[in-house]
Amino acid sequence: MPRAKLRTPELRDRVLHAAVTMLAEHGVVGFTARKVATAAGTSVPAVYELFGDKAGLVREVYFEGFRHLGRRLEAFGPTQDPRADLTRILAAFRIFVREHPVLADVMFSRPFADFDPGPAEPRATASVRTLIVGHVQRCVDTGQLAGDPTDIAHVLLALAQGLAAQETAGWLGRSAASRDRRWSLAVRAVFAGLGPT
Repeated sequence: MPRAKLRTPELRDRVLHAAVTMLAEHGVVGFTARKVATAAGTSVPAVYELFGDKAGLVREVYFEGFRHLGRRLEAFGPTQDPRADLTRILAAFRIFVREHPVLADVMFSRPFADFDPGPAEPRATASVRTLIVGHVQRCVDTGQLAGDPTDIAHVLLALAQGLAAQETAGWLGRSAASRDRRWSLAVRAVFAGLGPT
């Protein structure tokens, strides 16, 4: 009698963890369903049954990246200084990208030809987007920033993504001091430009 197939939530979590780990250790080029299956102690057909195909597995890695980033950002509760809180959120984003460059690449740069986020994927980013917009809204409400909170959140996230990409690629400076100085300069400049007139 053939062995029963056990496509459990635990196996799904194990495969997803193996996929995230494999990306971190071997990058996009070394990422295959076969290697992920081997690392998770299962088979390629099991991976495809759980995730549909390689693109489905990458989609779940994409979702997992945003869940991880969301948990990181939610750890910062609000204080009496909304602008300082928003600055801490941007710093936490920077650290996340520095610690998980390949995962951030999957989340923001689309390195896999067979995965392009469609209309359903924005739900993965909703909690992060809502959190950042909420912090910006507090700055607008207290008069520290002026403008539409959603527009400002997009600008700040684009700034952070660009700076993080430059830093990860080694183009933002050779020393930690120069990289920190340039991050600080960019954030201060954008805050100044978005301040009330």
